[in-house]
Amino acid sequence: MLIERQKETEILRTALIAPESRFIAVYGRRRIGKTFLIREVFGYRFTFQHSGLNNGSMKDQIFSFASSLKDSGYTFEQTPQGWLEAFEGLKDLIRNSKEKKKIIFIDELSWMNTPKSNFMSALENFWNGFASARKDVLLIVCASATSWMLSEIIHNKGGLYHRLTDQIHLGPFSLKECESYVKTNGLILNRDQIMQYYMIFGGVPYYWSLIKKGLSLTQNIDAILFANDAPLKDEYKYLYASIFKKPEVYMQIVETLGLKKVGMTREELISASGIPNSGDLTKKLDELESCGFIRKYKAFGNNAKNAVYQLIDCFTLFYLKFLKNSKANTNFWSNRINEPVTNAWMGLAFERICLYHVKQIKTKLGVTGVITDVCSWYCKADPDKGVFGSQIDLLIVRKDQVINLCEIKYSGSEYMITKKVDESIHRKIHDLNIQAKNKYAIFPTLITTYGVVKNSYSNNIVSVITMEDLFT
Repeated sequence: MLIERQKETEILRTALIAPESRFIAVYGRRRIGKTFLIREVFGYRFTFQHSGLNNGSMKDQIFSFASSLKDSGYTFEQTPQGWLEAFEGLKDLIRNSKEKKKIIFIDELSWMNTPKSNFMSALENFWNGFASARKDVLLIVCASATSWMLSEIIHNKGGLYHRLTDQIHLGPFSLKECESYVKTNGLILNRDQIMQYYMIFGGVPYYWSLIKKGLSLTQNIDAILFANDAPLKDEYKYLYASIFKKPEVYMQIVETLGLKKVGMTREELISASGIPNSGDLTKKLDELESCGFIRKYKAFGNNAKNAVYQLIDCFTLFYLKFLKNSKANTNFWSNRINEPVTNAWMGLAFERICLYHVKQIKTKLGVTGVITDVCSWYCKADPDKGVFGSQIDLLIVRKDQVINLCEIKYSGSEYMITKKVDESIHRKIHDLNIQAKNKYAIFPTLITTYGVVKNSYSNNIVSVITMEDLFT
């Protein structure tokens, strides 16, 4: 059953009844539900559907394509020798079809583009010279290799330049959408438990499909990640390998960024990782950002050259903390609850969840229509300037000349602002004003799970945002 995805569903259904042929690219990370979305929307009924072979040779890819054509009712007299010939078979299938709209779904497109195969030329010829000249073709292409989809299809500078009629970037579920999934599937999880699961797996639908009824949250996590036959035991390496060719450098980048909570500048990344400074590094950073593993932000008061790269992918962060180089047993997570290292990680993971839900935070603040810059911020101590040295979880810098300085605190109950916490917030405001030469008004803002204990210090907080607000 398809849950949420209303906007994406509307794009696909509109294309189905359009009076002209449409070409749609659907992209997003592994396990995000691209194939499931397309199949559900069209009721698993296609004029032609095919999926590329992982690591298949050109010969194998073409043979598989011909086999899919045979399954759809078209048979070659002999297996085609090249992609132009293979697509001629697809054209004949379309010509012979009596369906009002010919829905052509090609999945894992990037795998079909083997070296020196001229696959892209054949695809361009199929669309430009045949399908676009008709009014009854709906071509949908899809791939988990997000970086390849962006460079070769979305931003193609060759024969497919500006040929797409629609594109769908399928992102992760929000907390609200995950809650909808949980309820629809009859799972018994409260909002705090949903958020804890989100801390590990983010909003990737496939990971949520692994939850089993009758098991507690911790039992489910152990079964999914730590049991001998855990389905996601090797997910980390497959995740990056499915998206990037030669994934080792990409993994080196994210593992280096994972060493520093607020992220690193390019220079810091190069120094810490030993990766050479080159255009290739720029490309890889852009690809990781486009896939949602990292984010790039310009810290308030700094120029674009000092942009910071920050690891934000929930699953990667959890893997680096608890799975990499560990000797975890089958009950690992059940035995780690409430330990200091686990509590510290939950605090960091809650910060990442807030970064994924800035829209919901802005809604609570009543500034959805205001242009904002969202970033973290830090500075080193500088006694000569009177700067203490500060690290700010989240800044929402608003066009109306207000900054929401957000303190993010995960807590199992209402959070108490102590004298120490209050002094820390005032030091951060002081440092931000001096170091960033800030002229905006600063509104101290607390984001926490269950709200704040009322005391003399809580009156200094302008806005309080709770877990409930993140579920809107």
